[in-house]
Amino acid sequence: MQTTGRVLRKSDAWSSRSGFILAAVGSSIGLGNLWRFTYVTGEAGGGIFVLLYLAFTLLFALPLLAAEFAIGRRSGHSAIESVQAVARASRASELWGGAAWLGSMSSFFILTFYCVISSWILAFLVLGLSADYSAASGGEAAVEAASMRFDRVTSNVPVMLSCLGGFVGMVSLVVGLGVKRGIERVSLVLTPVFFILLISLLGFAALDGDFPAALSFIVDIQTENFTYAMMLEALGQSFFATGVGACVMMTYGAYLPRDTNIGGSASLIAGADTVVALVSALTVFSLVFATGGDPGAGPGLFFIMLPVGFDALPLGELFGSVFFLIALLAALASAISLMEVSVSWLDERTGVTRGGAAAGLGFAIFMIGAGYLFSRDYIVFMDFLTASIMLPLAGGATAFFCGWVVDRAIMEAELGPRIYRVWSVIVRWIIPTVIAAAIGLGVPDKLQNQGWIELPAVLLNVFGPNR
Repeated sequence: MQTTGRVLRKSDAWSSRSGFILAAVGSSIGLGNLWRFTYVTGEAGGGIFVLLYLAFTLLFALPLLAAEFAIGRRSGHSAIESVQAVARASRASELWGGAAWLGSMSSFFILTFYCVISSWILAFLVLGLSADYSAASGGEAAVEAASMRFDRVTSNVPVMLSCLGGFVGMVSLVVGLGVKRGIERVSLVLTPVFFILLISLLGFAALDGDFPAALSFIVDIQTENFTYAMMLEALGQSFFATGVGACVMMTYGAYLPRDTNIGGSASLIAGADTVVALVSALTVFSLVFATGGDPGAGPGLFFIMLPVGFDALPLGELFGSVFFLIALLAALASAISLMEVSVSWLDERTGVTRGGAAAGLGFAIFMIGAGYLFSRDYIVFMDFLTASIMLPLAGGATAFFCGWVVDRAIMEAELGPRIYRVWSVIVRWIIPTVIAAAIGLGVPDKLQNQGWIELPAVLLNVFGPNR
């Protein structure tokens, strides 16, 4: 691979459409659905957030998925190189590669805290879920016992460093092996197993949990709960879960064969992501409501409320272990795709081997993760920075680039004339406008909600009183 000037197209490729679909679906069904979607839905009060998320996924994430696949396949390079190559072909400035730089940085930052959360999951699997919560008198005491156990587990330095190193090592190994031998081969096993286990867990939750309450919670639309911060959260969640804005699908698109139907593939991936999000929410909230738990417990919903819920149900410890195994598989699939964004570029531009790039990046991720392994405040901040600011900005820049800068003939050839006509209207006008409004209104509201800033009096009529 040349290391200066214009790079060569990727020589690796997906061996089959099913391999690509399973890899892309595996990427989109990660912790963004199991961990983030459930706790954010709980904090937002259920139905109104779910409705916004579904709307943003259909109208925004889906068209941008198709756009990223098109750019990646057209160029056959890493995400940054792909945007620059398509810009050159459209007689535009290579500075548009800045959109991909922003997306690539987003994927890197997400990966740094993603691996920390994954190490928590691995630690729960290694140490077991049982903490004798039933011995605590009353629901609040059980939650307190679960919270104390979570603190003990995540403050155990040798265990957490070992779990972090083990998880990062697995991801680096798979990515280092390449697309066919590593990512695709693992996805062919990992993704079907994930779905089988998730369906079995949904059955358990439907039988032993409070399924009607969970269903009511996610379909009951309380419009009075709407806030600008919620709108921004829903937009960020749709991007976070599908990989839009993080250059993941642009990177995967570089390995696509010419006969792959981009529109159909994007629809299948967005649909699978949505189904997993809803099934995960139904499963988690069924267990939480069955034991009188608080759906608005925030990030602790996953690691505190759920163990209490499993402990109170027949065969709960067994199915709790299954749930955390599912979460680990989902985390692994997503982390692989996030690392591939950076490794793909390093492989092209530095001349290092793919294995060397994956090992070096893995070491950097481990060192950063070790530095804030025990800081939940950092994770909250990075989650806000990436999902609420960086991903929407990168997605908006990609939409503007594909809709207004890229030569129409290029996008029409990749998407097809019929899809292009509808796609172009959404990507040119709707997506940039709504993203600008979501960021402009949602970021101040979110900062105020978190207690990080106090808004001036002139803005209180728009955002409400300072919390």
